[in-house]
Formats: sequence, structure tokens, C-alpha cells
Amino acid sequence: MKLGKDIWDKSKDGSRKEQRSFLRFAIVATAIFLLLMLLKKDNLFRWVQAGVTIGAQNRQIERYQKDIDRLDERIKLLTRDRDSLETFAREQYHFAEPGEDVYLIP
Repeated sequence: MKLGKDIWDKSKDGSRKEQRSFLRFAIVATAIFLLLMLLKKDNLFRWVQAGVTIGAQNRQIERYQKDIDRLDERIKLLTRDRDSLETFAREQYHFAEPGEDVYLIP
């Protein structure tokens, strides 16, 4: 830890004045950069949070797309096959042919 204390003491620079000066500059510049990245409105934490949110939204879009594809297949089946359309209408909307009795059991 002696190096950490000695780096700020300019009287100990000696012949390595340029290197130690650059090291001090690099440490201060890095500290300022990190402070700005963590404290400003559009900071690193918000970037990570946005990435997580985008990932969740992409997964949700994929689920919705699968639902849409499944429903499209169902629509195609109902428009092509009269028997499946009739079954769907009876089950979902309680349709009946004239003279039939419909019993609803909860």
C-alpha cells in the first residue's frame, strides 16, 4: 500500500516524474469517468436494466407470435372443415340445430 500513498507525493517523483504524473492523471480521469457513468441520468445501471427489459419483451413477443400462429391454424381449420366449425360453435357459443335441447352444466 506504500505505492498508493507515495504516488500522490510529488517530492518523491525523482527521475520518473512523467510516468508518475501520467499515473496520477489516469487515476483521476478514471475516477471522474466512473462517477459520471454511475451518477448521470443515463447511467450504466439503466443500460443494464434496459437490456433486461428488452430481453423480457423479446420473450413476450415470441410467446405472442406463437399464440398468433396457433390461432391462425385454428382459423384455417375452422374455415376449411364444416364439422370442426360446427363443433366449435356448439362448444363455445352453445349453438344448436332447431329442435335440439342445450344443457349448460357449470
